Amino acid sequence: MRFLISLALLLGLATTAAFAETGGDEAPPAGLLAAGNKQKLPEVMLSVGEPLGGPWVLKSGTYYTVEITSDGSGEIGLSGADFFHAVWVDEVVIEGLEVRPMGLQSVEFDEPGTMKITFIAVKPGQYALMIPGSTGADQRLAITIE
Repeated sequence: MRFLISLALLLGLATTAAFAETGGDEAPPAGLLAAGNKQKLPEVMLSVGEPLGGPWVLKSGTYYTVEITSDGSGEIGLSGADFFHAVWVDEVVIEGLEVRPMGLQSVEFDEPGTMKITFIAVKPGQYALMIPGSTGADQRLAITIE
């Protein structure tokens, strides 16, 4: 029991020392969600017959933001269950409304608009986001998580 109390005190002192090194005015960075760990990906434009872009090479443990915009040229979506299961989706923002899902399979636009998805890449591998029912290579966004 004394060992556990000593360990807790030692950890508390180490945290206090780390906090003091930052000037004491702000908390130390918050790991995965720290500003230095965030990256913005190129916008994905959805338009009938147009390429999706890419490829993306992501690093496991990095926090990413991507905006997906549809021009309204048709009802169009992106599917990629394997990709969405390999990341932790923090939130999806649509017209200022924030959704914090347990997971995604796909997204779809019935009208023009933009959604922002923030996520942490987790599981290394090869993935893709694609327009459902399409077969062209340009209608597929190749993603590698390293």
